[in-house]
Amino acid sequence: MDWIQGMRRSIDYMEEHLEEPADFGRIAREAGASQFHFMRMFEILTGMTVGEYLRRRRLTLAGQELSLSGAKVIDTALRFGYATPESFSKAFRRFHGISPSAAREPGANLKSIGKLSIQITLKGACVLNYRLVEKEAFTVLGKKVRVSCKNGENYRIIPEFCRKCEQDGTFARLMKMAAKEMGMLGICANFNEQTDDFNYYAAAVYDGGEIPQGMETLEVPKLTWAVFESVGPVPDALQDVWKRIFSEWFPSSGYEHAKGPELEVYEKGDMTKPDYQCSIWIPIVKKV
Repeated sequence: MDWIQGMRRSIDYMEEHLEEPADFGRIAREAGASQFHFMRMFEILTGMTVGEYLRRRRLTLAGQELSLSGAKVIDTALRFGYATPESFSKAFRRFHGISPSAAREPGANLKSIGKLSIQITLKGACVLNYRLVEKEAFTVLGKKVRVSCKNGENYRIIPEFCRKCEQDGTFARLMKMAAKEMGMLGICANFNEQTDDFNYYAAAVYDGGEIPQGMETLEVPKLTWAVFESVGPVPDALQDVWKRIFSEWFPSSGYEHAKGPELEVYEKGDMTKPDYQCSIWIPIVKKV
């Protein structure tokens, strides 16, 4: 329930400060979370970034203001954080499908997104299989890319990176290593809460030997992990498990996210099959 109240506080804070520059650190603190993990959790649960939510809410209110009050376009643009009428008009047209001036006409068709609300619902018992694992430090070897979470860039950059790894033989080399331990890994590490980005690795456990050109090692510290089972085609099944981890497991588990990388562990097999198995490893600590 603490987690639910924290999310409500964050949503209320955003609503109360829609006419001010977004303070993402403060928004996250209202939820009792770090900025990076709040931003990630919010996007997993809602399907949009915090920035997208704020932008849509502001444009919703801007449309209402122009339609109902007859306010000047430039005054509305400045009120909701746009530096110029041109940038406001571009964003307004993209969201509403009409210009700000047209919104002032009688009968104008506008779009609206309401304030988020949290509802507690009772559902059928759907099992989320997991286990707790204490694992000593280990080293992985792989290829990395720096990924930004701003404007959902991570959902574009990572698939593009994976396609390149497939084409240049990186995945094939990693799969030969993956038979030794854990399988092939997708790793999110080195989170930077100020710049809202992280390193993504296509990797496998490394036990010594020559490091191929274009690859590098990453030290994974000793941690306690919550390991969640995913069964089904990638990425849909994995994305569903990610959502359930943050919406169901964390709020009631007594654990919170620890500092450390997140792992997706891929077993050999056809990732498109309905019985394909892989897992998500998240570092955890007991709540204080």
